[in-house]
Amino acid sequence: MSSWRDRFNQFSGKTRWVVCRLFVHLAGSEVAPLLGILNQTGREAIEADGDLAVLGEGLVNICQNLLQLNTYWQSAANEGDVFWQEAEAGDYVTELFTDSAQRYLSETDFSNSIPGEDEPLSFPVTRNLIVMITVAYEGEVPELETDLASLDALEDGLKALINLHYQERLQAIQVHFSPAQFGDELTDDHILLNFPELIPL
Repeated sequence: MSSWRDRFNQFSGKTRWVVCRLFVHLAGSEVAPLLGILNQTGREAIEADGDLAVLGEGLVNICQNLLQLNTYWQSAANEGDVFWQEAEAGDYVTELFTDSAQRYLSETDFSNSIPGEDEPLSFPVTRNLIVMITVAYEGEVPELETDLASLDALEDGLKALINLHYQERLQAIQVHFSPAQFGDELTDDHILLNFPELIPL
């Protein structure tokens, strides 16, 4: 991502903002517990009312769980851009947020995610889960500013996200996932139709 414009702006003392989004597709019956972790983290984020420290801890938890489940990774993708104006970076974060939120089965309803006393606890278990992570940070992180559609690169990218939290460099954090609700199922056809950017790992 480095260019002559990057170098010029570096010399002029401007802050470099990066906004990026990662897609991780996991498959297998063992990935269902991750859906519970994602929903729990989402509830905590809402209760924290956007507190970046709480969002960062949630992101670390999600990334650590993704790393532990690396044998179930099926495909991945990433995209991003560099900005020298904070407002432009903010606009791109909003654009990616809107796109992620509109993806198939990624609409979360936390008021309904826990069954009532009389409801059965059995759900059809989805074999597919796609996690979409969008972050904005200051500075340069080569591990995130490259093609992450390989096992090693994706692993390095997730570790870099964890480090960014502990370095307190994250300026925005958003996590979406499909399916968002227990009981919803994301089929292979749904993935091909709604997540065309994914590249097999």
